[in-house]
Amino acid sequence: MPVLTFLSDYGLADSYVAEVKGAILSLDPAAHIVDVTHLVPAGAVASGAYLLGRACRRFPAGSVHLAVVDPGVGTSRAGLAFRAHGHLFVGPDNGLFSEVLDGVEGDVIALDEPGHAAPTFHGRDVFAPAAARLLMGYPPATLGHALARAPVVLPQLTPFHEGPVLVGEVIHVDAFGTLVTSIPSGAVPDGGLVTYHATPIGPVRRTFADVASGQLLALAGSGGRLEIAVRDGSAAARLGAGLGSEVRVGPPGSPPGAPHG
Repeated sequence: MPVLTFLSDYGLADSYVAEVKGAILSLDPAAHIVDVTHLVPAGAVASGAYLLGRACRRFPAGSVHLAVVDPGVGTSRAGLAFRAHGHLFVGPDNGLFSEVLDGVEGDVIALDEPGHAAPTFHGRDVFAPAAARLLMGYPPATLGHALARAPVVLPQLTPFHEGPVLVGEVIHVDAFGTLVTSIPSGAVPDGGLVTYHATPIGPVRRTFADVASGQLLALAGSGGRLEIAVRDGSAAARLGAGLGSEVRVGPPGSPPGAPHG
C-alpha cells in the first residue's frame, strides 16, 4: 500500500498536525502516514526543501509526500500537486519543492481551493484532502488545472562563484547543531578550504572522528551537502550560526577570502 509522508513547520505543541492527519484519514481511513518532521523552523522554506529532498528518495516509488512550510498561506501563491522521480508531491508553490523539480513527470497542477478552506490553514483544508486523493489513486490533473508558469525555485539553494571561491549559505541546522550548507559536497575540490565568515574550518574530513573532541570540521554530509560540525558539540552554538549564514570554499592552499556583502 502506498505511503503518505508529512513534513511541516507546525511543531508539536498544538493540534495542527493531528488536524491535518484527521483530514487525510476522513477521506482514506487506511492511509499509512509517516512523519518526516514537524520541527522545521517556522517559515524556513529552504530548510524544509532540503529535508524533503533528502527524505523523499528513501521511500518506495509511488509514495505521496505532503509538505507544508507556508509563510504565504492565504495569499495568491498557488498550491501544487505533481509527480516527480516516481513520487507524488503536494504543498505550496513557494520553493519548498526546489530539490525535486528536476524530475517532474507531466504537468504541475495548481490545486483548486475549496470554498470552505480557512485562509490560514491550507495544510488541513487544501493540501491534506489533495494528498489523500493522490494516495487513493486520483491523478494530479483531477485536482486542479495545469500551472501556467514554472514552479518557484529557491535561489538560495544554488551556490555561486566569486572567482575561484565557491560561496553558499547555511540552509539547515540539525538537532546536533550541525550546519548544512547549500554547497553540494561533490562541488568541493579535493583539499578545498572551508571558511565560515572569518573562521577557518579547514579541508573536508571523512567523519567526525578525524578530529579531536571539541574541534570544528567540514564534512561531506549524508544528504549530499557540505556540512560544518563540532565533534562532540554544536557548530551552531560555537559559531553563533543560523540559517542564511555564509560559507565559502577556496581552492587548495588558498584562503577563501572575506565574507560576501
